[in-house]
Amino acid sequence: MFQIKRICCIGAGYVGGPTCSVIAQMCPEVTVTVVDVNESRIKAWNSDTLPIYEPGLKEVVESCRGRNLFFSTDIDSAIREADLVFISVNTPTKTYGMGKGRAADLKFIEACARRIVEVSDGYKIVTEKSTVPVRAAESIRRIFDANTKPSLNLQVLSNPEFLAEGTAVKDLKEPDRVLIGGDETAEGQRAIRALCAVYEHWVPKARIITTNTWSSELSKLAANAFLAQRISSINSISALCEATGADVEEVAKAIGMDQRIGSKFLKASVGFGGSCFQKDVLNLVYLCEALNLPEVASYWQQVIDMNEYQRRRFACRIIDCLFNTVTGKKIALLGFSFKKDTGDTRESSSIYISKYLMDEGAKLFIYDPKVLKEQIIHDLSQPNISEDNPGRVSELVTVTSDPYEACQSAHALVICTEWDMFKELDYEKIYKKMLKPAFIFDGRRVLDHLHADLQNIGFQIETIGKKVTATRIPYTPAAVCPRISASEPPTKKAKV
Repeated sequence: MFQIKRICCIGAGYVGGPTCSVIAQMCPEVTVTVVDVNESRIKAWNSDTLPIYEPGLKEVVESCRGRNLFFSTDIDSAIREADLVFISVNTPTKTYGMGKGRAADLKFIEACARRIVEVSDGYKIVTEKSTVPVRAAESIRRIFDANTKPSLNLQVLSNPEFLAEGTAVKDLKEPDRVLIGGDETAEGQRAIRALCAVYEHWVPKARIITTNTWSSELSKLAANAFLAQRISSINSISALCEATGADVEEVAKAIGMDQRIGSKFLKASVGFGGSCFQKDVLNLVYLCEALNLPEVASYWQQVIDMNEYQRRRFACRIIDCLFNTVTGKKIALLGFSFKKDTGDTRESSSIYISKYLMDEGAKLFIYDPKVLKEQIIHDLSQPNISEDNPGRVSELVTVTSDPYEACQSAHALVICTEWDMFKELDYEKIYKKMLKPAFIFDGRRVLDHLHADLQNIGFQIETIGKKVTATRIPYTPAAVCPRISASEPPTKKAKV
């Protein structure tokens, strides 16, 4: 059997970096080199301050960096020396041309394939780690076949990553399953066995699943689509709970105890974010449209539409409670990453909540324990967020390093990320410094256990999927409260 002794990973991002760090730690006899064109990112991987935050990752990196784990910008040398090459580059949703807003942009995948075939000789296994549309491996293989050399033998596998940010190290060391797809030929099966041998250093054989390439690629899209679907489903119920007086947490517990349903991913919130869920569901929608399956495409599009609706609904609720105007009002926004225990802000609901409030002229004071100020400003300055007016970000947004400073003289406190530290804040101190009436909008249900105490302090509390403040201060009469469209943002009241 072919033995893998050297691994090259192209892409030092949220997938490539943690994945290869764990492989290096669990396989000390295998040399792992992670390469990237981004010099600053590689420099960060070689420093004491890693470019991404994941609990336990720094300890893993430091345990093997310089021994059998290396980070480099010398891409060609790493490819030439490797037995196995992982492709872990970004596959963003296209923002232009055919498939705009739905299809995955594979330009980085194609660039990797061309570079690999150009500098390689001998036998190598090339493995997709990036989330890719079905049959992307076939495209890679066609590039290889069209540029082949007599001395070259490249086998293409699919090995999608199922880690979750915030628990990446645990997910990599104790995976539910490892999925490897490849050709059903003798050469393809040989490559699959070689990659299986790497994972068998720490993963039980029963958890390593082998399939054909297409099944592996589709399984990754389907897994993320199913998880996103559950979040959108419970969020749709949260709207119903707010209208009827039910508590979505109690409903989720009741249905989650049904073993056929289970309790995972039934946490109502301001919506899902991250690099994968929206991108993969949209990719699935585009695939269905391309294969002339419009009913299937429409079904999965609703998952995205419900997520957008939940974000807009939450923003409209803030505006409604603050006497139907937030123009010029200071609002403290706590949490900017898309979930706790990560610094990743990609597709974070905080970005969209900020956009809708900025559209209304609100002055935002943003705090997050792990997201850099530069990243927050960058995200809010994107054309689709800043309404092609990036100057308004400097006028309306202040990034603080202290949650108490963010809440000073604020009309409202909005929790957008479920950081544990937000449960431990001194809310009496915060209340004294806020304008009255002081509102808390809990978009993550992290303060459920404090509702009675917070009300005694004097806070008006609004949360997802539950009526908390029975004596809420109304402004817009319920009979004429505007209906919220899933396709339209809140009506703009002020241009700043």
